[in-house]
Amino acid sequence: MAQPLDPAFDPKMFDQGGNVSRETSVAFERYETLLKKWQKAVNLVGRGTLKDIRRRHFLDSAQLLPLIPPNPDGTPVRLLDVGSGAGFPGLVLAILAAKEASPGPQLEVHLVESNGRKCTFLKEIARTTETPVIVHQSRLEDLAPFAVDIITARGLASLPRLLALIEPFLGQPGCSPLGLFLKGRKVDEELTEARKQWNMHVDSIVSVTDPEGVVLRIKDIVRG
Repeated sequence: MAQPLDPAFDPKMFDQGGNVSRETSVAFERYETLLKKWQKAVNLVGRGTLKDIRRRHFLDSAQLLPLIPPNPDGTPVRLLDVGSGAGFPGLVLAILAAKEASPGPQLEVHLVESNGRKCTFLKEIARTTETPVIVHQSRLEDLAPFAVDIITARGLASLPRLLALIEPFLGQPGCSPLGLFLKGRKVDEELTEARKQWNMHVDSIVSVTDPEGVVLRIKDIVRG
């Protein structure tokens, strides 16, 4: 059964005048404006979500932030966001980590996206909001694996396919990444299929933006 998100997380953080700093608010205002502008030429998000960007995309992504544990040695948490698209959830998390006084651990965010125009959009948002990120224009299968602490994804693939895609990043020396994956109504079917090939510890957390959605928090992921 899915558990609720930490009650300390404020779902109203992206409402008008919500509980974020002025610097963060300005950054997301710029993000929203550019997203609507670029959407006319590049299919970044579903057209039906454009009137509710802050809840459907910003808040949906931000709910992962309190689930990211800090590194015990205080070094930045290296986060790999796969299939970043318009920046959800990775770029939203990077903005919050860079702008808020105490949002959680310091992040080093890597965004992986194969579409060149979407990569250009990601870089423009990062530049405009003055947010440090590393953008990899590549298919995940073609990206040389490196050690990461967190892997995030939203809408990229079914869980069995997603785990197969990230497998090279799971086996790096001294590395046991935590997966934070935003999933929808078919999550139980995906988990059943995934467990046929993978051993893992899974927590399902109720989404704050979709009563039928969950955040899968998965650790100790091993094929077997």
